[in-house]
Order: sequence, then structure tokens, then C-alpha cells
Amino acid sequence: MPPRTRTLLGVATAVALVGTIGSLYFSLGLGLVPCELCWYQRILLYPLTVVLGVATVENRPQVIRTVLPLSGLGVGVAAYHVVLQLRPAIGATCSVGGGCSSILYPMAGGLLTIPRLSLIAFVLVTGLSVSVWMVREDR
Repeated sequence: MPPRTRTLLGVATAVALVGTIGSLYFSLGLGLVPCELCWYQRILLYPLTVVLGVATVENRPQVIRTVLPLSGLGVGVAAYHVVLQLRPAIGATCSVGGGCSSILYPMAGGLLTIPRLSLIAFVLVTGLSVSVWMVREDR
């Protein structure tokens, strides 16, 4: 495997790890109650940390077959969550800790919200995984 592939897997692992630690900090450190959509995003993100970490250590670029479905679904759920925050008039709620359109912890003057951070993480992991597929030797 080219060294670039292992680097891409390592960066994807780091992104997933930061997302995992960040989500735990928001709930355990700050006491924010995750909404239902946040739970779905966590369910999709947490395994990526382990799967990508093992793939990085074991030099397994084929892991993208596992990563892409998880990260792709994560992009979809996070994007939907961001839309709910941008358009609360849609009226969708998930009732756990308030509606899914509520913004519990705005950052950077409201530009960054927890669902937007999740979307960024899933897009990065997906993009890095596609890059792994594009540079691997055994295509």
C-alpha cells in the first residue's frame, strides 16, 4: 500500500476520533442532552473511529467498503439535521432534549452548531475515504 493511503486513513481516523470526543464532551462535559438525530449521528460516527483506526494500523485500504456506507448515511442524517436548524418552520421535532431544530451550543457567532460540526466530520471522512479508494494500488 502506498504511504499516502495510510496517511489518508490516519487523517480520517483523527477526524472520527475528534468527532467522537467532541460529542462526548458536549453531552458529558457540558451536560447537553442529544436529540434523536444526534444519537443517529453518534451511532454512525463512533464505529468509524475504531474501524478506521484498525485499518490504519493494519494497512487495509479495503476498509472503505465499510466506511463509505456509514459516513454516507452520516452525511445524510447530519445534512437533514442542519436543514431542520436552518428551516425550523418545517416543524419536524424529535422531542429528546428539545426539537431537532433547537440550537443548544452555537459557536463562532452561531455559524457552527453541533449538527454542522457533525456534517463537516462526515464529509471529511467520506472525502478521505474516497481518496483512499482513488490512490490504492490494487484497483
